[in-house]
Amino acid sequence: MIQFLQMGCLFLVLVSVLHYPLVFSSNIPFSSHLCRQDQSLALQQLKFDLAIDDSASADCDSNGHIPYPKTFSWDSTTDCCTWDGVTCDRITGQITGLDLSCSQLHGTIDPNSTLFQLSHLQKLNLAYNDFSPSQISSKFGWFKSLTHLNLSNSGFSGRIPSEVSYLSKLISLDLSADLEELRFGPHTFKLILQNLTQLRELNLAFTYISSALPSNFSSSLAVLNLPSTELSGKIPDEIFHLPRLQKLNLGSNSDLTGHLPKIKWNNSSSLKELDLSSSGFFGNVPDAIGHLNSLSFLDFSSCYFSGTIPQSIGNLTELNNLRLFSNNFNGSLPSTISNLVQLVEFDISSNNFSGDIPNIFSNFTKLKSLSLADNLFTGLFPSSVSNLTKLESLILSNCSIAGPIPSIATGFPNLILLFLSDNLLTGEIPSWIFDLPSLKFLQMRANHLTGQLKEFGYNLLEVLDVGGNKLHGPIPRSFSKLVNLTTLDLSTNNFSGGLDIGMFSNCKQLRRLGLSFNNLSVFSSHKDMALPSSIGRLYASSCNIRELNFLQAATRIGQLDLSNNKIYGKIPDWAWSDWQSSLFYLNLSSNFLTAIDPLHDFENLVYLDLGSNLIQGELPAPPPRMFLFIVSKNNFTGRLPSPLCRMSTLVILDLSSNNLSGVIPKCLANMSRSLSVLDLHDNQFHGTVPTKFGRESTLRSLNLRNNKLEGTLPQTLANCRALEVLDLGENLLNDTFPKWLGTLPRLQVLSLRSNRLHGPITTSRNKVLFSKLKILDLSYNVFTGNFPERLFRNLKAMMISDRRGTPTFYIGETFYHDSVTVAIKGNQIELVRILSIFATIDFSSNKFEGDIPKYIGNLSSLRGLNLSHNRLIGSIPQSFGNLSVLESLDLSSNQLSGKIPQQLATLNFLAVMNLSQNHLIGRIPRGPQLDTFENDSYSGNAGLCGFPLSRNCGGTDMPQQPPPFETDEEEEDDPGSMEWRAVVIGYGCGMVFGLFMGYVIFLTGRPKWFVRIVNEDGYRMVMEFKAKKRRQKRRG
Repeated sequence: MIQFLQMGCLFLVLVSVLHYPLVFSSNIPFSSHLCRQDQSLALQQLKFDLAIDDSASADCDSNGHIPYPKTFSWDSTTDCCTWDGVTCDRITGQITGLDLSCSQLHGTIDPNSTLFQLSHLQKLNLAYNDFSPSQISSKFGWFKSLTHLNLSNSGFSGRIPSEVSYLSKLISLDLSADLEELRFGPHTFKLILQNLTQLRELNLAFTYISSALPSNFSSSLAVLNLPSTELSGKIPDEIFHLPRLQKLNLGSNSDLTGHLPKIKWNNSSSLKELDLSSSGFFGNVPDAIGHLNSLSFLDFSSCYFSGTIPQSIGNLTELNNLRLFSNNFNGSLPSTISNLVQLVEFDISSNNFSGDIPNIFSNFTKLKSLSLADNLFTGLFPSSVSNLTKLESLILSNCSIAGPIPSIATGFPNLILLFLSDNLLTGEIPSWIFDLPSLKFLQMRANHLTGQLKEFGYNLLEVLDVGGNKLHGPIPRSFSKLVNLTTLDLSTNNFSGGLDIGMFSNCKQLRRLGLSFNNLSVFSSHKDMALPSSIGRLYASSCNIRELNFLQAATRIGQLDLSNNKIYGKIPDWAWSDWQSSLFYLNLSSNFLTAIDPLHDFENLVYLDLGSNLIQGELPAPPPRMFLFIVSKNNFTGRLPSPLCRMSTLVILDLSSNNLSGVIPKCLANMSRSLSVLDLHDNQFHGTVPTKFGRESTLRSLNLRNNKLEGTLPQTLANCRALEVLDLGENLLNDTFPKWLGTLPRLQVLSLRSNRLHGPITTSRNKVLFSKLKILDLSYNVFTGNFPERLFRNLKAMMISDRRGTPTFYIGETFYHDSVTVAIKGNQIELVRILSIFATIDFSSNKFEGDIPKYIGNLSSLRGLNLSHNRLIGSIPQSFGNLSVLESLDLSSNQLSGKIPQQLATLNFLAVMNLSQNHLIGRIPRGPQLDTFENDSYSGNAGLCGFPLSRNCGGTDMPQQPPPFETDEEEEDDPGSMEWRAVVIGYGCGMVFGLFMGYVIFLTGRPKWFVRIVNEDGYRMVMEFKAKKRRQKRRG
């Protein structure tokens, strides 16, 4: 037996020796090559069918490989087994491997391709080429011996054939792409998982699966990569317990839901990467996460996780990347995070974490990126980050960090990005920030920083944003050396002095420059020293600009804000010509322009604000693609241009405060399908309100106040379901109360003041109408009948008390805020912005009768109530004491009787009160606010006594019941008597009233009325003179 084996071995050795020169000699004919001739010809034909294109493997660089044309070196005279990317079986000569990844190949691979003649392939890699518009042929299923197939990022599209599931020996399958160009049939995905039982790596990223995840995954799986595949449904728990799983990526599948297992995972010792980002996962992160002690990458970002982070996360000591941003986590950061000293990236931004930012980062010596932004932290700047020498990105924006920035920092030699915006930082910007050698991006906007800007020691800076602080002094001339700047925002500070805009002429990369709202005077000292041609966005509002020469090179400008400057006359012809193709945003409001050239050539202009100028003549037609068109507060005359009716993209149209005339075109009602704001107030329009508001209306604000409109209110306004603001006041409308407007679900402001509306106010018994209304002004009409108690019961929005911390906002759009004229503390004021918490009712100067409804006392958010100049009787309701934020109350010139309720003394914010010209009797209540009012608040009530009146209430001096009310015809006919009688603002108004007055002054921009009221001596003299004249009339 032994002799037989020895003979066999000798025979094999002899065969090998004889065969060796036939296989490996380079001087032998083709027939002696290892590669089979038919397979060599197949490869040569494949090379011939596919072109070389440098751009075909453009994405290969990002994958860490260098693209080059592998087939370029294929030589038909040599053994194909030696060709680049080709692997052969050493015994049979069959081609078993073909790696043409990143080979810059371009062309199609169709079912007739000679590629499919290589039937013994075990490994095939065609990744990072461009075979579009090829589909994956069913013939790929012929490669029965394949163990590795990679067709990723190669331009294949269409349906993935079910024949791929025949490749039962596959260990690795990669069909991933950058776009969802590949899609699975209804059963193919399940067949692949069912049949490919030896799979260890499955990568289908960015393919279109669009189904639920089955539970029958191969237990051999080590890599499961399925991001952006449109998976849906609940994730099966079995996936988390695959025993050999090392990488699991189910990210960017928003319809895939589930929660993390609460028990220890079977793969807890093997799992290294876990990515569930941008999916529908929810619930708490369980303590079991701490068992995954091999994890190096964890991404739960942009999910719906909530609760606190468990202390067990400190067990994940191998973590390099921890991403938890954009969830609903809350509470404090666990102290055990200090154990994660291997972290390179730590991002917990956009959550609800609270408490102080813990100083736990001193030992994070490998950390390159740290983001804690957009949380509810409090406290000081975390000093423990100041010595992190490898840190490249530090983002602490919107964290409520208070106090100064540390004056000393020993780290940050590699810091590229520093974001500290939207905090409460104070003090000066420390010197070390200006000396960071690698800094490119610095954002510190919206803080309370003071001091001056220093010179930067290095010129790598690309973005500098310090807007919204309290910085002062001049702009450093050294900024001209920051030649890499793309964005510079210095707006909303206290910078002062002259700024020669030519200093930025060397900043050839500058695209965005913000200088608005400082004390600067921007000029150009030389016509050749202008902003660079790269500038695309310039915000220079309130910069004392007089000329535009510095913009002559800015031919690519897209956004230009020169509002509130001193630009006179007309925009230069060169500007109007150069900007026509690039400009899409232009704000020239609040200047001194007197003329405007035609606008029709501005093909890309979508935002134009020319408001508050001196422009005369006929209104120019807006450009065809206009989104916002504001020309308010000018001197335009004539009728509206007819092209206005053909603008299908117009959303905001404000032509208010001009001298426009004619009839309002009916087409504007039809345009309500696109229009959100239509403001034509303070013009000379006549005729009727447009009538054809359709059911598709998107109109949110309609303001036609102070025109000469007649007729009735069009009931098609009830189709405007998005309407929030309706102001038709100061016209000649003749109608009854439009209770049908109460069905509008979003209506917050309704002003019908100063019209000819008449009759009683009625509402539906069965419907809740006007439930969102916060401003209701029906004054100066001819309404009659009893006060509409049912209407007050419907005003639900006025019953919500303002609480500290209640979010406030302005009613309106991002680019536009609504205005309304209301009576505030005895003065007619136009609020150019409407604060969401402002609630007022004005029914003055009508002919209402009967008692004041007690239910008004439930409108607890009311700040103003005016029922004056009516025929109201009865007593003042005690429930008025519930109006805890009321600041103005006018019940004058009625027939009210009885005592002033003591409850009014509890109204701590009441700044104006007028009860004059009634039948009130008894002692005037005393209180912190009531004691601030003078005689005029109570005049015309002969039965009142006590402070501040000179009539005492004691003993025989007690006044008698006053005589019956007699109408003073002269006073009733006097237009001046229709206004509120202003009174002196009390000394004890309190903080809220002060803030409110500041808000009104800020909005109106015209505080002269306030100055008149505060000018106490002059005001009192005028009021006493008027009172004296009234007494003389009565005696006469």
